[in-house]
Amino acid sequence: MNADLMRMVAHRITRYLRENPTAADTVEGVHIVWVGHDLAHPSLDITQAALELLFDEGLVACVPIGNRLLWRAVRTAAD
Repeated sequence: MNADLMRMVAHRITRYLRENPTAADTVEGVHIVWVGHDLAHPSLDITQAALELLFDEGLVACVPIGNRLLWRAVRTAAD
C-alpha cells in the first residue's frame, strides 16, 4: 500500500472534519465526498486504511449503526 497516498487521504479527511465537525459517513461516503475524486481516484482500501490510521491516532471514531459503520470526528463531553 502506498503510505504517502494514505497520508494524503488522511490529511484530506481531517481537513474535511475540521470544516464539517458534525459530519458522519460510511467508508464509501468518506471516499466519495470527504476525500473526493480529484485525489487521483485512490482505492477504497486506501480510504479505509487512512480511517483506521486516524482511528488509531484518536482522531476519528467508528460508530456501528445497524449493519454499517459510520466514521466521524472524535467528540468530547463538551461537544
